[in-house]
Amino acid sequence: MLRNLNIYTRKRRWKILLFAAAMVIFAVSLWYIDSITKTIATDERNKIRLWVDAIDKKASLVNATDLFFAKIREEERKKVELWANANERLIQAGYNEDVTFYLDIIKSNTTIPVIQTDEKGNINLAKNVDFDLSTVKKFEGQVAKDFSAYPRIEINYFGNKKNYLYYRDSKLFTGLRDVLDKQIKSFISEIVTNAPSVPVIVTDLTRKKVITSGNLDSAAIREGNFLQNTITQMEAQNRPIEIDIPGHGRCNVFYKDSYLLTQLKYFPYIQFLIIGVFLFIAYLLFSTARRSEQNQVWLGMARETAHQLGTPLSSLIAWVELLRLKGVDESVVTEVMKDIKRLEMITERFAKIGSPPKLDDDDICRVVRESVDYLKVRTSSKVSYQVNCPENEAIVAPINLHLFEWVIENLCKNAIDAMSGTGSIVIDITEDETNVFIDVTDTGKGLPKSKFKAIFNPGITTKKVGWGLGLTLSERIIENYHSGRIFVKSSTINKGTTFRIALRKQI
Repeated sequence: MLRNLNIYTRKRRWKILLFAAAMVIFAVSLWYIDSITKTIATDERNKIRLWVDAIDKKASLVNATDLFFAKIREEERKKVELWANANERLIQAGYNEDVTFYLDIIKSNTTIPVIQTDEKGNINLAKNVDFDLSTVKKFEGQVAKDFSAYPRIEINYFGNKKNYLYYRDSKLFTGLRDVLDKQIKSFISEIVTNAPSVPVIVTDLTRKKVITSGNLDSAAIREGNFLQNTITQMEAQNRPIEIDIPGHGRCNVFYKDSYLLTQLKYFPYIQFLIIGVFLFIAYLLFSTARRSEQNQVWLGMARETAHQLGTPLSSLIAWVELLRLKGVDESVVTEVMKDIKRLEMITERFAKIGSPPKLDDDDICRVVRESVDYLKVRTSSKVSYQVNCPENEAIVAPINLHLFEWVIENLCKNAIDAMSGTGSIVIDITEDETNVFIDVTDTGKGLPKSKFKAIFNPGITTKKVGWGLGLTLSERIIENYHSGRIFVKSSTINKGTTFRIALRKQI
């Protein structure tokens, strides 16, 4: 039964509770932000729908206006043709024929500019024009350019004599037409400027010619790949709007979610990542500070222990000399000196805990055998020891002799306690190209797998008395001072446990 494990169990429970609380806070935060995001998204989509409806209605209005102007243009053409027929009939009318109707038709044209020429281009008649007939007599130059927008009308007089009638839009129609052109340009611009922060692209039906765009990088739009990729993304989010734009025909309006809405969608995850990174860094800092504090405690305890042991050791050495002077049996004095030397070694071990130890290449097999030999004469005869190491072959690794011996002794003493003073301890020493492995196996009570790591925590022990620091010290000596590893390799309840030490051959 491991004592003091409840401390670490409570610590683990607190960690789980804090983690669960953090997850609850994150879940609530994520839910709240998600609800806000959905509300904003709904509001934005409603604005987009209103924008789409406005585009559709404005397109219908513009198209209706364009159709109206087309009818006006057609009516003007008919008026010119009627005016030409009236001129032709007036010339061909007999002396007794009533020509009042034709004269009224001719007089009724007060807005449409017309020019009548003969076959050679000489101007015979001009009406509603902005030039003087006394200076312009030939249908050529700028005049011919201004009056060539529509096909000419042929007028047949007596015999084979032909005249030609040219016309152009009236000033009233031209003014209205300018208004329509401005309205069309304004409509195309409004598609973009009135978009509620939504990226918009207007293309023809081939999706290759861009008529206009908004809330996008204008330079990037010119790149074919970017354009097609953007259109594909927009089409995946929203169905394109088909509208008729005068002068461009049937067009597609593509749009997608605004940049703000896209940011809001990913904001909770970015927030979680930032908080997670912050907590991780904070945990590392606190953990480092805690370990540093623990190291200072270990350092102070070790130095204080070495200091406290120094004074009685000096006295003991003096007492041994006094015993020799009084003629005490030398064998007794020799054994006392062995224990004094042992105390001196322990003092040196504690002293080395407080400073970086010096590592020297040493034969691990020899060191382990000597440590076991020392323990054999000081432990019960009911405990057997076996060291398995290649014969006549040294396995070398850099170690601090006194500290490494301490680790071997701690592992063996823990094994003896686990076996209640009866059993066997087998130490197997092997190596590969880069590491040396020392496996210490006992026939004790064993450990559950859940306690493999906890056994190295301070205060954890199977003994009724003791501080539970042996394995903690061993872990620090191997990992901090030797850059190696110590861990429970395997364990079976009521059968035994194997601890493994892994040392690097070169540090």
